[in-house]
Amino acid sequence: MPAVNVFTCQVEKSANKDEFGNNVTTVSCHGKLVAETAAEMKGVVHPLIPLGGRIIVDLGDVSHLDSSGLGTLVGLKASAIRQGYCILEFANLTPRILELLRITNLTQMFSS
Repeated sequence: MPAVNVFTCQVEKSANKDEFGNNVTTVSCHGKLVAETAAEMKGVVHPLIPLGGRIIVDLGDVSHLDSSGLGTLVGLKASAIRQGYCILEFANLTPRILELLRITNLTQMFSS
Protein backbone atom coordinates (compact mmCIF):
# COMPACT_ATOMS: atom_id res chain seq x y z
CA MET A 1 0.00 0.00 0.00
CA PRO A 2 1.52 3.39 -0.98
CA ALA A 3 2.09 5.98 1.72
CA VAL A 4 -0.77 8.48 1.92
CA ASN A 5 1.15 11.29 3.58
CA VAL A 6 4.26 11.53 1.42
CA PHE A 7 6.59 14.44 2.13
CA THR A 8 10.10 15.12 0.90
CA CYS A 9 12.62 17.94 1.09
CA GLN A 10 15.59 18.62 -1.16
CA VAL A 11 18.39 20.86 0.10
CA GLU A 12 20.41 22.90 -2.36
CA LYS A 13 23.31 25.08 -1.27
CA SER A 14 23.99 27.86 -3.73
CA ALA A 15 27.53 28.52 -4.85
CA ASN A 16 26.66 32.23 -4.94
CA LYS A 17 26.03 34.55 -2.00
CA ASP A 18 23.06 36.91 -1.73
CA GLU A 19 23.37 40.70 -2.01
CA PHE A 20 24.36 40.91 1.67
CA GLY A 21 27.12 38.29 1.43
CA ASN A 22 25.11 35.48 3.03
CA ASN A 23 25.40 31.87 1.94
CA VAL A 24 22.05 30.77 0.50
CA THR A 25 20.45 27.38 1.10
CA THR A 26 17.13 26.47 -0.51
CA VAL A 27 14.95 23.73 0.93
CA SER A 28 12.33 22.62 -1.61
CA CYS A 29 9.39 20.83 0.01
CA HIS A 30 7.00 18.49 -1.75
CA GLY A 31 3.83 16.74 -0.58
CA LYS A 32 1.78 16.91 2.59
CA LEU A 33 3.23 18.67 5.62
CA VAL A 34 1.07 17.08 8.30
CA ALA A 35 1.43 15.49 11.74
CA GLU A 36 2.94 12.31 10.32
CA THR A 37 5.55 14.16 8.23
CA ALA A 38 6.35 17.29 10.27
CA ALA A 39 9.34 15.65 11.99
CA GLU A 40 11.00 15.15 8.60
CA MET A 41 10.72 18.87 7.84
CA LYS A 42 12.16 19.77 11.23
CA GLY A 43 14.94 17.22 10.80
CA VAL A 44 16.00 18.81 7.52
CA VAL A 45 15.75 22.52 8.37
CA HIS A 46 16.66 22.70 12.07
CA PRO A 47 20.30 21.56 11.62
CA LEU A 48 20.78 24.26 8.96
CA ILE A 49 19.93 27.13 11.34
CA PRO A 50 23.21 27.16 13.35
CA LEU A 51 25.18 27.18 10.07
CA GLY A 52 23.95 30.72 9.46
CA GLY A 53 23.30 32.48 6.18
CA ARG A 54 19.98 32.64 4.42
CA ILE A 55 17.63 29.65 4.33
CA ILE A 56 14.76 29.75 1.86
CA VAL A 57 12.04 27.16 2.44
CA ASP A 58 10.11 26.74 -0.82
CA LEU A 59 6.55 25.62 -0.04
CA GLY A 60 5.23 25.92 -3.60
CA ASP A 61 4.74 22.16 -3.96
CA VAL A 62 3.20 21.54 -0.52
CA SER A 63 -0.26 20.18 -1.25
CA HIS A 64 -1.58 20.16 2.31
CA LEU A 65 -0.62 21.76 5.61
CA ASP A 66 -2.28 20.86 8.92
CA SER A 67 -1.85 22.36 12.39
CA SER A 68 1.19 20.19 13.12
CA GLY A 69 2.85 21.31 9.89
CA LEU A 70 2.04 24.92 10.69
CA GLY A 71 3.42 24.44 14.20
CA THR A 72 6.63 23.09 12.72
CA LEU A 73 7.03 26.13 10.46
CA VAL A 74 6.36 28.50 13.38
CA GLY A 75 8.83 26.59 15.57
CA LEU A 76 11.56 26.73 12.93
CA LYS A 77 11.00 30.46 12.36
CA ALA A 78 11.05 31.14 16.12
CA SER A 79 14.21 29.06 16.52
CA ALA A 80 15.95 30.99 13.73
CA ILE A 81 14.95 34.32 15.27
CA ARG A 82 15.94 33.24 18.77
CA GLN A 83 19.33 31.85 17.75
CA GLY A 84 20.05 34.78 15.43
CA TYR A 85 22.37 32.78 13.17
CA CYS A 86 20.38 32.92 9.98
CA ILE A 87 17.60 34.48 7.99
CA LEU A 88 14.80 31.93 7.54
CA GLU A 89 12.35 32.76 4.75
CA PHE A 90 9.35 30.98 3.33
CA ALA A 91 8.82 31.26 -0.43
CA ASN A 92 6.09 30.36 -2.90
CA LEU A 93 3.34 30.15 -0.31
CA THR A 94 0.27 28.66 -1.97
CA PRO A 95 -3.10 30.42 -1.69
CA ARG A 96 -4.21 27.67 0.68
CA ILE A 97 -1.21 28.22 2.99
CA LEU A 98 -1.64 32.00 2.81
CA GLU A 99 -5.27 31.64 3.85
CA LEU A 100 -4.28 29.43 6.79
CA LEU A 101 -1.71 32.04 7.87
CA ARG A 102 -4.34 34.78 7.58
CA ILE A 103 -6.87 32.85 9.66
CA THR A 104 -4.29 32.16 12.36
CA ASN A 105 -2.93 35.74 12.34
CA LEU A 106 0.56 34.52 11.39
CA THR A 107 0.89 36.34 8.06
CA GLN A 108 3.32 38.94 9.43
CA MET A 109 5.59 36.28 10.95
CA PHE A 110 5.98 34.60 7.57
CA SER A 111 6.43 37.67 5.40
CA SER A 112 10.04 38.47 4.52
